[in-house]
Amino acid sequence: MTVRSQPCVLIVEDEPELRALVAGSLVGEGFAVAEAPTGAHAMERLAAFAYDAVVLDLKLPDADGMDILDAALARYPEIFVVVMTGYGGVEEAVRAIKKGAIDFLIKPFQLSQLTRVLTAALNEPRLRQENAELRAQLRDRYRIDNVIGQSAAMQQIFGTLELVAPMNSTVLIQGETGTGKELVARTVHHNSPRAEQPFVAFNAAAIPEPLAEVELFGHARGAFTGAVHSRAGRFELAHRGTIFIDEVGLMTPPLQAKLLRALQEREVERVGESRPIKFDARVVAATNSDLRKQVREGTFREDLYYRLNVIPITLPPLRERREDIPLLARHFVQKSCRTNGVPMKSLTQDAMRVLMPHAWPGNIRQLENAIEHAVALTGLDREISAGALPADVRETSASLVPTVTIPDEGIDFAAVVSRLERELIERCLEKTGGNKRQAARLLNMRRTTLIDKLHRLNVHEDRATVS
Repeated sequence: MTVRSQPCVLIVEDEPELRALVAGSLVGEGFAVAEAPTGAHAMERLAAFAYDAVVLDLKLPDADGMDILDAALARYPEIFVVVMTGYGGVEEAVRAIKKGAIDFLIKPFQLSQLTRVLTAALNEPRLRQENAELRAQLRDRYRIDNVIGQSAAMQQIFGTLELVAPMNSTVLIQGETGTGKELVARTVHHNSPRAEQPFVAFNAAAIPEPLAEVELFGHARGAFTGAVHSRAGRFELAHRGTIFIDEVGLMTPPLQAKLLRALQEREVERVGESRPIKFDARVVAATNSDLRKQVREGTFREDLYYRLNVIPITLPPLRERREDIPLLARHFVQKSCRTNGVPMKSLTQDAMRVLMPHAWPGNIRQLENAIEHAVALTGLDREISAGALPADVRETSASLVPTVTIPDEGIDFAAVVSRLERELIERCLEKTGGNKRQAARLLNMRRTTLIDKLHRLNVHEDRATVS
């Protein structure tokens, strides 16, 4: 049975009195409430947290409420949106319903009416599932092949892929392990004129150094003991198609020299044979290391670096594109359900609240594994709750909506935010044994920024080491 956490609601309303009135009413009914006085604040909160519902004023001072509605539904297909409008905005409210809002309220309205609408929606799994299915199509606009993302960084990458895929230029894909470098390489290939030809992959980290040359360039019969037949290398196999060289930064200097010659001359020589063999293959290379640093250190050839770095594509780690987590998570749920032949499932918002703040050191690959784990553990349940996620993911995630009591006289906003900021920093320093660099990584900020905050918030230096 799915165990539901306290439902979380975001109230987007620019009138302070009405916002406070709605918030107080919902808190009294058992909801956790966050507030946003402007469209910009609403977008920031939606990017950082998976709310169960949004109560949205369609008239905002800095944004069109319809844009907030579209953004909320695009990011979280299961979210419920209730819109608020004045008497003159009924036609607009009906348009919001057609876009995907579940109801609208005309100001002034009974607070109990809002509670009934939200409670009914959140307690109806069928409605939640229908919301997910009806709006799943929104995710398609963010794809090029199977690459998924709506963050600014990914949109820029999509633009680059659309431009370079039809070309023959060499591409260098850089990014941490698990960010999807091979997927991007395949996307380049399958969106190119070479799509019907072979895509041949070579991983420099997976093949022992003595065999790497043979794998890349092939060998002649009798070239070494056991070579009873001639064999084509990866470059020959990729003729007219694409060759993908992964972990290129791990190649030995001799192999680098031979790769450089192959790229320059567009020909290879099989081991044990002096006859050159021409090839026509697009080259896509990938690395999780800093090749420029390796060039400076003398471990990677500078001329080879420039030969590979014709069109660079840098994939951001998942922690720097958190707004893409809902899209990716639901994609992996569908993929796992199809692969394992189980009924389609959906992620609850409490599960999403665990996924969003996680650091994801293993990036997209780790997220996919976590989702497959959760799909397996939910059995016949059609919903995946937070409890089904791996323990290491649950234990390092925390709620982004702190419990703050709002007294009648109001609060000192700056002081509350400073206390929360200080608490987060101290908890990260405690987790890392006082190591500033590691704490900054957990907080997804620069080390210098963390040091500035330590001084501003007067966090005692004995909590932090100099590293």
